[in-house]
Amino acid sequence: MTGKLQLFNNEFCPECREVREKMGQLQLSYYCINVDPVKSQRHNVIELTGQNVVPVLVDDDQIFVLKEAVLAHLAQKFGDNPTEPAACGCKCS
Repeated sequence: MTGKLQLFNNEFCPECREVREKMGQLQLSYYCINVDPVKSQRHNVIELTGQNVVPVLVDDDQIFVLKEAVLAHLAQKFGDNPTEPAACGCKCS
């Protein structure tokens, strides 16, 4: 990853939860910016996108708005499958 990923989201938004889960599956590091639940108070999102909806993903100079666009970008850039955890090398399984 060349830049820092920033995810603008609301903790109670189901679409945001799906994006957070996918980013976790892909083991991506990102800054999570929780926005106000009141859409008219999301000044940082409005300034960034001209809209008040989340999720919003910022990847370097690219901005992706709404779950479908964010997930499509993650799949295209990082792959659609979650990263498998590294094997421990023992015979415990």
